[in-house]
Amino acid sequence: MDRKAWIILSICGLLLALNFYYKPEPVKPAPVTTSPEALDKDGSSADEKSTPVISANSAPKGELFNETSIPSVGENIETLTSKNKDGNQVVEFAISSSGGGIKTATLLDQFAVGSDTEKVVLNMHSPATIGSICDGPDDFSGLYYDLVKEKDAIYCQATTTEGLKITKKWSLEQDLEEPGAPWTINLTITVANDGQERIQLSDYSLYAGSASPLHPSEWENQGGAFFLDNGSLTNKDSSWFKKGFFRGARQLFSETVNDLEYAGVSNQFFTTLIRPDRKYVSNFWAKSSSVRIPGDDPESPKYGVRAGFSLPERKLAPGELENFSCKLYIGPKYYSILKNMETDTAEVMNYGWFTPVSVVLNNVLNWLHDIAFSKTASKWAWGLSIIALTILIRITIWPLHNKSTRTMKRMSKLQPLMKDLREKYKDDPNKLNQATMKLYKEYHVNPMGGCLPMFLQIPIFFGYYRMLQYAVELRGQSFLWVDDLSMPDTVYELPFGLPFLGDKVPVNLLPILMAVTMVLQMRMTPKTGDKMQQRIFMLMPLMFFFFCYNFASALALYWTTQNIFSIGQTWLTNRMPEPELQKRNKPGKPGKKTFMERMAERAEQMQKQQASKSDGTNGAMRNATPADKKPGKKRNPKTGG
Repeated sequence: MDRKAWIILSICGLLLALNFYYKPEPVKPAPVTTSPEALDKDGSSADEKSTPVISANSAPKGELFNETSIPSVGENIETLTSKNKDGNQVVEFAISSSGGGIKTATLLDQFAVGSDTEKVVLNMHSPATIGSICDGPDDFSGLYYDLVKEKDAIYCQATTTEGLKITKKWSLEQDLEEPGAPWTINLTITVANDGQERIQLSDYSLYAGSASPLHPSEWENQGGAFFLDNGSLTNKDSSWFKKGFFRGARQLFSETVNDLEYAGVSNQFFTTLIRPDRKYVSNFWAKSSSVRIPGDDPESPKYGVRAGFSLPERKLAPGELENFSCKLYIGPKYYSILKNMETDTAEVMNYGWFTPVSVVLNNVLNWLHDIAFSKTASKWAWGLSIIALTILIRITIWPLHNKSTRTMKRMSKLQPLMKDLREKYKDDPNKLNQATMKLYKEYHVNPMGGCLPMFLQIPIFFGYYRMLQYAVELRGQSFLWVDDLSMPDTVYELPFGLPFLGDKVPVNLLPILMAVTMVLQMRMTPKTGDKMQQRIFMLMPLMFFFFCYNFASALALYWTTQNIFSIGQTWLTNRMPEPELQKRNKPGKPGKKTFMERMAERAEQMQKQQASKSDGTNGAMRNATPADKKPGKKRNPKTGG
C-alpha cells in the first residue's frame, strides 16, 4: 500500500481510539429488590425515597435540573393490557387520573439489564403522563380526570379553568395484523369550549413523555427527542442540552414544524412515538434533565429527554368542539416493524451515515433468523444468524479477497527490486517515485489491489456496528457462554483497574478471541511495504481489541467469525499455484490504459514539468546561443545534400 492508504488507515485508527476513549464504562448491574418488604405503604422503594430531587434553586449553575412533577395525591389508575396474535400479553398501559394519560408502559416481554424478573418500564422518570395537555414546555395544567373503563377502552374527562372541556379515549389496537399492533394504543381527544371566550387550540401542547437510559453504559447519542418534518428527521439527544466548551447549558429546544408527521422520544432500544391522524403546522419542544438509574455514578449523572408538540391551529368559539386523533407506538425499536407502519417510522433508528449498509444487514439478519434458525435452534438462533450473516458477507467478497491476496504475493516478490530502486534513487524522491510506477507498470501490479478488501470492510464494519447499537432483537439472547448478545460477554471481573477498562477489569472472552484470530490471520498474509508500515499494520488487532472490548458481544462474534473464515480463505489461497512475476510484453488494449499506466504517465509528466521549471524555460525551447557571442551578419540557409 502507498502512503495515502496508510494515512487513511491511521485516521480510521485514531477515530476508533477516540470512540473508545469517550465510551462509558461497562454496565454494572445493580441488585434488584422485588420483595414486598422492600416497599413502603405507598408502593415506592426505599432507594427511590432516598434519591435526592434536584430543585431549581439547588441545581449547579449552568447545569440542567429536574422539573417539578405533577402531584399524585388521590391518583386513580386504570390499566389496559395488549396482546399479540398468539394471545400473549405484551404491554400494560397504566392510565392515570393525573393528566389523563399513560403514567407508565410496562413491557411484559422485556427484562431490565441484569435481572430475570424486573420488566422494562417506559416513562418512569417523567414529570407528567404521556398524552397530558399542557400550556407549553413543562407547563402542565395539573388537571385531574374522571376515569371510566369499558372493555378495551378508558375514558378520561376534565375541564380547565378557561372552560375547555377535554375528553380522552384510550383504546387498544383491535387489528392485530397491523404492524406494531401489540405496542400501539389509540388516543382520541375531543375538546369543547364551554366558556364565554374564544380559545386558540394551538396554545395547548400534547406531552409525548420522557425517555431515559436503561443502564449506565448507554450512550447519550443513542436516544433523544425527535420529530419528522416533511420526510426529514430531527433528533436532539441530551448532549445538545448540556454545557459545552464555549457555551452554557441549554434549557429548551423549540422549533416550528411545517408538516408534522410524527414526534416522540427514545432511548437505545425503545421509543414513544406519536403519529397524528393528519399533518399540520406545529411547535415542537424538548427539554432534558438528570435522572438516577441503578448502578450509575452519582458524580456522573445520566440524562433523560422529554418532549411535546402543539395541537392543530383552530379557534373555538363558545359552544364549538374539535376532535384530534393519533396513534401511539410505545415499545421496542424493531426496524422490521417501524418500516412497515402506515407512516414509515424507520428514521427513528438513527443509523446515520451508514444507513444503507445497516438496513441491508438488519434485513438479512432478521431473514436468517426467521427462515433458518428460529425453527431449528431457537436457543442460539440469533448467534447462529450472526455467524451465517458473516459467512455470507465473506463469500460475497471472496473474489476480491482472492485477487487481493495474489496481488500482495506479487508485491512481496517485487520487494528486492524495490530495495534496489530505493538504494539507487535515495537522494532523488521524484525519480524514485517515477521508477516505482514504471516498475508496477512493467510487472502489471496494482499496489492498491491489496487494500481494497480492507477498505470495503470499513463501511461494513461501521454499518454493522451502528445496526447492533439499536438491535433490540439481541436483548437477552444467549449464545454459548454469552448471556446477552447486546452486552459484553463478561465471565469474570479482576479485582484491579486499568486505564480505559474501569475500576474492575472485566474478562470478556470474545474480544480476546477476536484479537488472537486477527493476529493469526495477519501472520498468514504476505508482508508488503517497509518495516514501519508492517508495524503499523500489526497494531490493528490491538486497536480493534480495545474498540470491541466493552461493546456488544455480537460485534466481537461477527469479527471473530470473519477472522476464522479469512484464515480458511488464506490457507486455501496459499495452496493454490503461486502467481508468477513476469514483465508485461504485450501492449494493452488500444484506447484503454490501466490504472498503473495512467499513474506512470502522470508521474512522467510531473517529472518533465519540474525539469522544465528548474532550467527556467517553463516548457519552452531553451536559447542555446552563448551570451557572449555577438550577432553577426545574417546568413542564408545552406542548400544541397
